[in-house]
Amino acid sequence: MKVIKHSGHVVPFDIEKLKLSLQKSGADADLIRECLVQIQNQMYEGITTKQIYKLAFAILKKASNGHAARYNLRYALQMLGPAGFFFEKFISRLYAAEGYKTRTNLTLQGKCVSHEVDVALKKENKLSMVECKFHSSREGASDVKVPMYILSRFNDLKAKQHTIFSGSENIDSCIIVTNNRFTKDAENFAICSGITLLSWDYPKNNSIKNKIDKGGLYPITCLTTLSMVEKEKLLILDQILVKDLINDSKSLHKIGISENRIRNVLKEASQICKLI
Repeated sequence: MKVIKHSGHVVPFDIEKLKLSLQKSGADADLIRECLVQIQNQMYEGITTKQIYKLAFAILKKASNGHAARYNLRYALQMLGPAGFFFEKFISRLYAAEGYKTRTNLTLQGKCVSHEVDVALKKENKLSMVECKFHSSREGASDVKVPMYILSRFNDLKAKQHTIFSGSENIDSCIIVTNNRFTKDAENFAICSGITLLSWDYPKNNSIKNKIDKGGLYPITCLTTLSMVEKEKLLILDQILVKDLINDSKSLHKIGISENRIRNVLKEASQICKLI
């Protein structure tokens, strides 16, 4: 059976890929089998992957909000927009969990001109600049022009010393992050130029989705028990991760959520972070 991807390409239905995504949601073997049977019974030639996703999400949500939330992860990253400011904060938190000192939203003077830097990282006296390329839809990809342009900015900035975390620091490396993907040319150029890339599924075994699952660093936008307006209010309060709500539920009171709903939100948050 043929399915239509987000890109518009028509490809054979890959049941193993669907099964893997269901496993990553935390669903057990019985629930996965149930999902696969129900989805296959409702499939037809030319169904879109978006429709398949909706079917799977609905089935998972009936069983567990936590499963549905983890399954919803890629879309949750898109909800950190529209401008990507909260995506930058989220990326900062991913690196902070790995022991980096982080700062966001900086303006640094290069040798020739000044530059806005999304995130600065420091670990073991190594300083990195991070450029975040946010896409509000699944179709967007960062092509080779992105690392070519950012390389010139990196070269201008590394030619001068800066004061970010301490006095007289040199920027040692450059990282480019996107919530979607990079083209193959972009990947090849970055490797050749010594630039690090990080995307939804690149590099293999250390991508954004790997980092999230490894550290339980799920964005609050994946929660199914909150409305989008409520999520935006929490983001403004600097509640970026689901873990933040578990550690400090006062923010839920601040945005006017009832006690009964707070219990439901915290239950889902605990399921997502695999605390229960």
